[in-house]
Amino acid sequence: MALAFNNLRKGNKYRLRNHGEVYEFWVVDMPEENVYQLKDLYTLELYLLHELIQFGKGKDYDLEEL
Repeated sequence: MALAFNNLRKGNKYRLRNHGEVYEFWVVDMPEENVYQLKDLYTLELYLLHELIQFGKGKDYDLEEL
């Protein structure tokens, strides 16, 4: 079962599956409510959570803690 975004915690690692893509990331910062700055575990790229779900949640959507 997928976690809700408000369950994300700074410093924890997560895996997101959506529209056939898999992202593994670490939550770096939460500067505002419901804004999450993430760091990819493999490429070390920084991005925001809303960039990953900007096209909605697919049928394969899953968010889990690593």
